[in-house]
Amino acid sequence: MSSKRGVSSSTKSAAASIVDDKKDSKLKGMSGDCSEKVLIEESCWKVQSVEFQSIKDDPGKIEAMTVQELRATLRKFGVPAKGRKGDLVFALKHFMGESSQELEERVSFNSRENISLQKNTKRTSDESCVVSINTVSEVSGFKQSKRRMKQSPVEDEIVKVGTEIVTTKRKLSIKTDDLVTLPQAEPWTVLSHKKPQKGWIPYNPRTMRPAPLTDGNSVKLMSWNVNGLRALLKFEGFSALELAQRENFDVLCLQETKLQEKDVDSIKQCLIDGYENSFWTCSNAKLGYSGTAIVSRIKPLSVCYGLGIPDHDSEGRVVTAEFDSFYLVNTYVPNSGDGLKRLSYRITQWDPSLSNYMKELEKSKPVILTGDLNCAHQEIDIFNPAGNKRSAGFTEEERQSFGSNFLSKGLVDTFRKQHPNVVGYTYWGYRHGGRKTNKGWRLDYFLVSESIADKVHDSYIVPDVNGSDHCPIGLVLKV
Repeated sequence: MSSKRGVSSSTKSAAASIVDDKKDSKLKGMSGDCSEKVLIEESCWKVQSVEFQSIKDDPGKIEAMTVQELRATLRKFGVPAKGRKGDLVFALKHFMGESSQELEERVSFNSRENISLQKNTKRTSDESCVVSINTVSEVSGFKQSKRRMKQSPVEDEIVKVGTEIVTTKRKLSIKTDDLVTLPQAEPWTVLSHKKPQKGWIPYNPRTMRPAPLTDGNSVKLMSWNVNGLRALLKFEGFSALELAQRENFDVLCLQETKLQEKDVDSIKQCLIDGYENSFWTCSNAKLGYSGTAIVSRIKPLSVCYGLGIPDHDSEGRVVTAEFDSFYLVNTYVPNSGDGLKRLSYRITQWDPSLSNYMKELEKSKPVILTGDLNCAHQEIDIFNPAGNKRSAGFTEEERQSFGSNFLSKGLVDTFRKQHPNVVGYTYWGYRHGGRKTNKGWRLDYFLVSESIADKVHDSYIVPDVNGSDHCPIGLVLKV
């Protein structure tokens, strides 16, 4: 039988005093810890920036690092650290391409986020003390490694139980999607490819475009699959005037306008001042489908529509304008379609007919072929080559046809000639939000006759222009 033991009032008082002392001590300790954490977070970006600059100033350090040091450094900057030493060296060298200011802004932003998190998790009776949950994220918004995701993270949670402050352990549930915390402002500047090869780098127009020509002896051409011109003109984020002012193009080629002939006159009224020359062809076989156009401030010598073959010319896919020193052929190549229903037509009829048409034009002057050619020619031209072997636009048959009918016939892929190891896309499907993560295809081209390939000053992509699932591309040609 148990018995209750009496406790004197003096004993109770002493015990209460000890508890209060411990509580005060713990609160002070936590307050000090929080202040120290804030100071650490505030200085974190400075340390990261200094280390970043140190490596950038002496790239030789990267080659001298061990695999462990490379992985630790990459993770410190929030960059995935997978692969062999060569892959890690390449990843770190590529990351060093960012400016120290960009790093400072990114790290500073995350530091402020962490401090804010601490201030919003007060859980003590003393309002002056900040008790933080130790879930400080890494500097970058990139995904954590798979190894870390498989673990069950544990956090310290300080709660008040009666008169006692108790520290408990609580498992965190982390979803994969939660690990991507910051959107990439310019996703095309991050290498995005399922199987990147050594030496590949992402396309960045801010750093890869040459200085503009100043002598005035050049022409600037642009091409854009607008995926419905009327919808584009209503798109809130698009301004045709701003695009013309920014790019100052001489000629603009459009594909997939989806106009009917009755719409053309009203659309012409929306043209920008200075671009009075416009030439349109629409699909007669299927209304509101396909369609191409050339809009120019330079009056062409002549214009013709189609390939001159009735079987190919009912969908409004080709407009050709003749200028002083070249022919410009604006084309919207047929898509092989769901289930590759038009694959045979594409590779056995359309491609050879277009190729023959180009060679006929070349007999009198050089040719520039532009538009949505509906083919990602090489694996570097598509985010996920292995997963699209039987997808329209990347079948082996289409890629071989592209090579044999165009490149082997003397036409030069100007973007690939200028940027042999650059990953740059011009199309991103709406279905999976590919544009936000730069999971795209390069389907739009400027192909030119070999005789004028060396006159190309710049072949470029304009990835920041929205309004369509394609973006514009451009060509600056010396004349």
